[in-house]
Amino acid sequence: MWRIWRLYDPLRAMVVQGIFLFGLAAMIHLILLSTNKFNWLDGAKGAPTAQNAPMPGPSS
Repeated sequence: MWRIWRLYDPLRAMVVQGIFLFGLAAMIHLILLSTNKFNWLDGAKGAPTAQNAPMPGPSS
């Protein structure tokens, strides 16, 4: 493993990894925002609201 770090600068590798992960996270969030079901800014348009229905009362 130490031979790999002789080929690559550890600081540069961590910076590149951080930029890649930030870009990946931003891309995933933008893809989710472009859908109707997972757009948390505008609210769900056309998504079923049955999951937010109140629970039925106790039966006698």
